[in-house]
Amino acid sequence: MLHCPTLRTPRLLLRRFEQSDAAFVLAGLSHPEVIKYYGVQYHSMEAVQTQMNWYEQLLAEGTGVWWCVCTANGEMPIGACGFNGVQALHRKAETGYWLMPQHQGHGYMHEAMQAALQHAFDVLQLHRIEAVVETENRASMLLAERLGFRLEGTQRDVEWREGRFVSHHLYGLLANEWTPGPAQ
Repeated sequence: MLHCPTLRTPRLLLRRFEQSDAAFVLAGLSHPEVIKYYGVQYHSMEAVQTQMNWYEQLLAEGTGVWWCVCTANGEMPIGACGFNGVQALHRKAETGYWLMPQHQGHGYMHEAMQAALQHAFDVLQLHRIEAVVETENRASMLLAERLGFRLEGTQRDVEWREGRFVSHHLYGLLANEWTPGPAQ
């Protein structure tokens, strides 16, 4: 079983998701700008319970940890980030993140991901973290690159979504390549 510690940055607090966050998760994972490049979407409180259960299941099974990204005082959730697909034997995981549109463009996810990556390499002792990013998601590609991820290849037409095939870039970051930088 993995642990989801509270992480702090100069402007943010990353904490475990709570059941009371379900309305926020629904707002995020039903927002057209958030789900445009995100593989999951929900349109009811009943349906979003699947996501809430997934956050807990990752911890219970030891296959991941996701944080609710909040303002520094912890009162206002603004996004989510974390790791899933943790493979203990290979010491690797996949990362993901999303941020409400009104908070995009301010460096918040870069700051949150720096804290999450530091935890992944120092505490979880991961050696490799992968980011799978849709080829049209320029903002996410730039974030991955700013964090030090390297583009390793492109999976062409790997996913069928909304009547068309979608391609993904595969990014990788190794522990010995990780260099924490300034929060913004």
